[in-house]
Amino acid sequence: MTSDVDTALPDTPGFARVGSVYYPVLVAVFTALVIISNVTATKGVAIGPIITDGGFIVFPLTYVIGDVLAEVYGFRAARRAIVLGFVMNGLAACAFWVTVYLPAADFYPNQEHFANVVGAYTQLIVAGLAGFIVGQTINAWAVVKIKEHTKEKHLWARLVGSTFAGQLGDTLVFCSIAAGAIGIHTFSDFATYTALGWFYKTGVEVVMLPITYRVIAYVKHHEPTYTALV
Repeated sequence: MTSDVDTALPDTPGFARVGSVYYPVLVAVFTALVIISNVTATKGVAIGPIITDGGFIVFPLTYVIGDVLAEVYGFRAARRAIVLGFVMNGLAACAFWVTVYLPAADFYPNQEHFANVVGAYTQLIVAGLAGFIVGQTINAWAVVKIKEHTKEKHLWARLVGSTFAGQLGDTLVFCSIAAGAIGIHTFSDFATYTALGWFYKTGVEVVMLPITYRVIAYVKHHEPTYTALV
């Protein structure tokens, strides 16, 4: 008789099973970062000529965690984390709207401001979830497909290649829906917002490569079910 850990997905060579302590921790961090980035994204930000939103602070880190999940656990395990992040963001949006419609206490002066933020958050949730599903799926798929050809070599190619493709899909979808929510209405501002978002998020992941390498190496080394793909 096999245990749940023994039968946990995936069980193909080159990937670990998801039954250890590391997978749920990575998924928890991944989901938290997605929710935080969607909340901070409700504020449009202008830094000189650069137009972006507050999500730029932590959102690129979701792709770092996504790379770790796909590289160590495979596409199906990464997709499970993506779906969980999607569901929890939907739950957050529902909880915020229920709170908006609850009767405000007499001493609470910020009902209108809270409703405005939740309204923007909801549009950003739609944008974020659409971009998130597209981008993270492309990212995880690219990591796994490149790994099939490179085996354990050229990790940098998997990380950079998947980021380039995933962030492009994510940014195009997200910015197309989110621009109006943060006050972007002209094509030039939209083009700047989209291009800089893509360059910035891709650049952050490239800068984070040494850290991503170390995290992946640590998890692979300590994951008892991980078997190198040779």
